[in-house]
Amino acid sequence: MLRAFVLLYGVVVYVLFLGSFLALVAFLAGVAPAWLTPREAAVSWPLAVAIDVALVALFGVQHSVMARPWFKRAIQGVVPPPIERSTYVLMTVVVVAVMLWSWQPIPTVVWHTEGAAAIALRSAFVFGVLLVLVATFLIDHFELFGLAQVVAFARGREHRPPTFRLNPLHARVRHPLYVGWLITFFATPTMTIDHLVFAAANAAYILIAIVHEERDLVALHGPVYERYRAAVPKLVPALRPRVVRET
Repeated sequence: MLRAFVLLYGVVVYVLFLGSFLALVAFLAGVAPAWLTPREAAVSWPLAVAIDVALVALFGVQHSVMARPWFKRAIQGVVPPPIERSTYVLMTVVVVAVMLWSWQPIPTVVWHTEGAAAIALRSAFVFGVLLVLVATFLIDHFELFGLAQVVAFARGREHRPPTFRLNPLHARVRHPLYVGWLITFFATPTMTIDHLVFAAANAAYILIAIVHEERDLVALHGPVYERYRAAVPKLVPALRPRVVRET
């Protein structure tokens, strides 16, 4: 019974994650339905900026704090290990929903492009989204979003986290997932003030998150990650893959 519940919990959370991911992409593409995000701000633009920045900060705090090893150890007595990652994903889904539903639009246009420039920016947006998805699979998509853990528990097997392995994409840049998001945030034919606030605030969060994430990766993988960090660029891809000794 417990195994079935854990598996169902993980699958439902994963489906909710897919929905929140598509909603976020639609929001950034400017095609989100009216029920998902407000069309007009209910407050003055300075207060709207403050609210939007606070919403991004809420996402950043949840996303980073819950990912830290010390937090995972602290909640082990409350959340069973097989659903710890799924619970993290579920909380992310909730925060993304709050952010989208509470977002304050500021429709003043910062830039607007048409023709070839607009096509190029739309193409870059699609590329960024695809890069995000590809990066998750190269990291281990199903482990990243909690499915691997619940499936292993349902089968009565021990879940083993993925080891450090270098692939062609990560041999060029350490954080392709973040690169994909940065492209997605900024690649838009029509940039409004609130979209720019979203992009800039999330870019700032990414730069902060990398510091904490790499600290954890060094603690987890030791010298192999230190050699990798020294050899491979952080966000600007190298033209050629770098060679890093993995043992």
